Amino acid sequence: MGYLWYESAVSQNKINMADEVPDGLKSVKHVILVLSGKGGVGKSTVSTQVAWSLYKSGYKVGLLDIDLCGPSIPRMMNVENQDVHQCSDGWVPVYTSPDQRLGVMSIGFLLQNKDDAIVWRGPKKNAMIKQFLSDVCWGELDFLIIDTPPGTSDEHITVVESLRQYNPDGAILVTTPQGMAITDVRREVTFCNKTKIPIIGIIENMSGFVCPHCSECTNVFSKGGGEALAQECKVPFLGCIPLDPSLTQSVEEGKSFVETMDNSPTMDSLNAIISLVLKTVSEKT
Repeated sequence: MGYLWYESAVSQNKINMADEVPDGLKSVKHVILVLSGKGGVGKSTVSTQVAWSLYKSGYKVGLLDIDLCGPSIPRMMNVENQDVHQCSDGWVPVYTSPDQRLGVMSIGFLLQNKDDAIVWRGPKKNAMIKQFLSDVCWGELDFLIIDTPPGTSDEHITVVESLRQYNPDGAILVTTPQGMAITDVRREVTFCNKTKIPIIGIIENMSGFVCPHCSECTNVFSKGGGEALAQECKVPFLGCIPLDPSLTQSVEEGKSFVETMDNSPTMDSLNAIISLVLKTVSEKT
């Protein structure tokens, strides 16, 4: 499945967008967006670890990567060399294990060369996102986690408009502690308010550095910016995730940190965050 096939599929999709298309989200119970107004704050890391955590908790999970120009999810989930196949209802996601309880979809699977650049204007990106939201055959899912690109651009508007009929549970906003990141994420809060996407909460990522030898946490990038932003904007604060070399290594190798470092302080933080997310989602239903 190469790049030329994909170009043809997108062109055909743009022509037939008004026609009836498969509804890939009809059996998805909960939809959660992972957003940030700034790049490099760790949205994809948060998305993958939330997906792994929910999977470990016994849920059936989908992870959709709509960061079209920087599709890192396939590598982070160790499914980079897999192919997407088609069935009568659309595209079949790539699964991380034989039990098919954690599925992944990304444009990274559709490129002939993983180093190919996506050089597209807005309309083409929007058509691709709509196709991902309508034509992926997720089946019965407890959670669909959507990893988004940075900013508040066309792609985000397309996602919000396409998801409106499904009443998404809301967005997790990711920031780092520094003032510059906080400023950009504050704009993302405004975006959610304007588009009426509920905010599940804010996560402060890279909040301190955990020494691999003594486990002491040092505040390399300061601390508390995410919590202060949550208080200022009157939205929940979900918690902090420190810079942890073990987490970084797990992401680089496409391994589940949730399973390999179950007893680490960072895992305790992730567990607390997931508990708050589940509590918020359960209160909505």
